[in-house]
Amino acid sequence: MRLDKLLSNMGYGSRKEVKKVLKSGSVRIDEKVIKDGSYQVDPDQSDVTVHGELVEYKPYVYLMLNKPQGVISATEDNHHKTVIDLLDESHLLYDPFPVGRLDKDTEGMLLLTNDGKFSHSLMSPKKHVKKTYYAKVKGTVTEEDIGLFKKGVTLDDGYVTKPADLTIITAGEQSEIELTITEGKFHQVKRMVEAVDKKVTFLKRISIGGLKLDPSLEKGMVRELTEEDKLALFEELI
Repeated sequence: MRLDKLLSNMGYGSRKEVKKVLKSGSVRIDEKVIKDGSYQVDPDQSDVTVHGELVEYKPYVYLMLNKPQGVISATEDNHHKTVIDLLDESHLLYDPFPVGRLDKDTEGMLLLTNDGKFSHSLMSPKKHVKKTYYAKVKGTVTEEDIGLFKKGVTLDDGYVTKPADLTIITAGEQSEIELTITEGKFHQVKRMVEAVDKKVTFLKRISIGGLKLDPSLEKGMVRELTEEDKLALFEELI
């Protein structure tokens, strides 16, 4: 890969800032000073140092985003702001993509990565990774609904969902619920609620697997996953 891309990915600044570091003669590959940012380097085969410190190459990035409403889960779009538009340059250099999707009007936890194997492990229907949502619902949610969701409900296209765990937070003309599902059908939570004659008015994803949305992440903010986060994601699969 290009030397300037490697250094930028590893936190040595933007391409412009990296260019200055290279120009200063502070970058060496196997003890040889390299000033050309386009120089091709294999970080697994060569030692890259900056100011004498070894650069530890990290090929993948794993991000947690608190997605706001009005932003779409795509890498590019000609008409709408995408989740990629919320990332800074240090993350963009990895070319990350959303792991699954959240609807435009849904907010909450969205993961992004450039690791296809990681993404597949989370999204594969065979894995049954749990995803929990908080929702405001127009209409009174009842104990009967809990039983219906536990069995699986029939959607508008005839598909019968897998069992889901419904928790009632408050019940009334405007109810509040948490719903845990193991699938990712189009508009699934909204359609499941409509299947019991109610309507979702607000929807937020609050956890995936054993990983909860970081409460310190404001809407539109992103942070890298820790090793503990990654273990929590897959704790139910281990």
